[in-house]
Amino acid sequence: MPNYDFENTETGKVETHFMSIAELDVFKTKNPHLTRLITAPAIVGSLGSGGVKPQGGLKEVFAKAAEAHPDSPLADRYGKKTIKQVKTEQVVKKHRKKWQSS
Repeated sequence: MPNYDFENTETGKVETHFMSIAELDVFKTKNPHLTRLITAPAIVGSLGSGGVKPQGGLKEVFAKAAEAHPDSPLADRYGKKTIKQVKTEQVVKKHRKKWQSS
């Protein structure tokens, strides 16, 4: 069962409630003074709080997305690059850093 965050419209305080989805509907009708806040989901994985380790098929999906978007952070992590591409990126970063500092 997930945690839900609500803001009290009368006091402005944020409250967290632990309940199922079925209980959520009943709770919202009984507490009209509370508005639900949208928050990021808490994802639990095998690596603890360091991140989630993607399973087999998901790595392939990430690799395809990385090919489509070669300059994205996803491409840095999952994309396949040639030695030439890696060296070129290193030179570009070096010169950008040099020009930004001057």
